[in-house]
Amino acid sequence: MDMTNPEYKEYVKKKQPRSPLGRDMLRAFWVGGLICVLGQVLSGLFRRAGLDEESAGTAVSVTLVFLGALLTGLGVYDDVARYAGAGTLVPITGFANAVAAPALEFKREGLIPGTCARMFVIAGPVIVYGVGSSVIYGVILVLLRAV
Repeated sequence: MDMTNPEYKEYVKKKQPRSPLGRDMLRAFWVGGLICVLGQVLSGLFRRAGLDEESAGTAVSVTLVFLGALLTGLGVYDDVARYAGAGTLVPITGFANAVAAPALEFKREGLIPGTCARMFVIAGPVIVYGVGSSVIYGVILVLLRAV
């Protein structure tokens, strides 16, 4: 088959499946929103238990990370993520999944070379970039205040 680039693009366009963009966005919106509602409910419960606002926020983050890792370990989070797409990626539970999933995937290689070494394969660059960016931002702030 000898095709030009425009002909090939047209051929691929005809063969590729249509993306149900509206359905995917709706699923991501309601599942991501549900995770955020859970965070708000947990915040209210922690506040009622006597925690101040900052401590309640920390407790909510820790709880959501724990639930995300637990559901990943039980194999539930991947099913929800397949259904909701980015709705599970954006909240903090997506970070927990990004750390726990590679650790589980490589556990057969052993504790140190598998689980521990591979745990941050996906989340590691995000952590490094976040810490690096915050250091650069902090240095810029210090320099601007010194001027």
